[in-house]
Amino acid sequence: MTASLKSVANQILSETTERAGGAPGVVAMATDRNHNIYEGAAGFRELGKDDPMSLDSVMAIFSTTKAVTGVAIMQLVEEGKISLADAARKYVPEIAEIGVLDGFDADDQPRTRAPKRDITIADLMLHTAGFCYEFFSHDDLKYRTAKNIPTVVSSTFDSIRTVLLHDPGERWTYGVNIDWLGRIVEQQRSKRLGEVFSERIFGPLGMTDIGFNMSESMKSRRVTLHDRAQDGKLTPLPDLVLPQPPEMDMGGHGLYATVGEYMKFIRMFLNDGAGPHGRVLQAQTVESMSQNGLPNGMTSGGWTTSIPSLSNAGEFDPGVKKTWAWTFQRNEEPTSSGRPAGSLMWAGLGNLYYWIDRKNGVGGFWGSQILPFQDVASYPGFVAFESAVYRHH
Repeated sequence: MTASLKSVANQILSETTERAGGAPGVVAMATDRNHNIYEGAAGFRELGKDDPMSLDSVMAIFSTTKAVTGVAIMQLVEEGKISLADAARKYVPEIAEIGVLDGFDADDQPRTRAPKRDITIADLMLHTAGFCYEFFSHDDLKYRTAKNIPTVVSSTFDSIRTVLLHDPGERWTYGVNIDWLGRIVEQQRSKRLGEVFSERIFGPLGMTDIGFNMSESMKSRRVTLHDRAQDGKLTPLPDLVLPQPPEMDMGGHGLYATVGEYMKFIRMFLNDGAGPHGRVLQAQTVESMSQNGLPNGMTSGGWTTSIPSLSNAGEFDPGVKKTWAWTFQRNEEPTSSGRPAGSLMWAGLGNLYYWIDRKNGVGGFWGSQILPFQDVASYPGFVAFESAVYRHH
């Protein structure tokens, strides 16, 4: 760790957590191909309590779970068990029951029709199947309400058996696709997704403080989620925890972890699939996962909100062309923070953000626990942190 990076990054974490209306607590880390080059924590695990945020604090990492499921799918592809071109119904027949939303009748009851073609595994990997989330789509929320479908944070299979907002392959729409991929992994491995992760990904990478079901030690270090009201006021939500144990291991958002454990996963991508205790993916698989997979000049962009308490409307790096790699957003042009074109990033609902720059062999993760998404204090802190890593590492 350079002295200048340590000094500047520490200052960013302090400012993010200490200024009025700032984030309650943050953990941030950056890595090169070999080891972490910065580790920092600031603030508290819960507002109004004395537990300081620490490097071993455990967070709900939400959609940063997705890339782990993507790796489990690509392991199956490498073994020849599945193909990305396969129809998903071959492995999860229930997906064939899901129709395309064709509007609502006078009584607000949804009308649906059959999709023009089957959803493929590639559609699910690329978020082109037509699925969305209830908090990013008024129509998805209205459909779920009409059909009494539970929220995705219920960690149930029923929560992802919703509706398609358009035909498969028509456009990029971010949603519950990766939870379906988790079911495919379970179908192929005849095991819970968490077991597959432990054996085939966490083991080779030496990741222990991570799982769908928290150990007692993890529970004792869990960071409380906070709600930011429209007026900026933060309220701790100590009881807001994903079901323990979950009915279904949610491949799209269900993991709890420390930031340090996720850094090991990021390093695997910087090292072409190799981990300290074995290879997770072949080098050519990592390379292909890092490329744009969207067809026909399609791009990935921002999002709207239908539940403002869960997410603000927004976009990462507006004005920068973005596509979708195999479970990551890919920037096709350099970002203002210094990330070069062709890098990968994604995020988690509780204001967690990471990036993977395979060109320069650097990556980082910014973890906080605040709703709604793209928080006014935490997200700018992440951008400042990433910028500092590029200027000072």
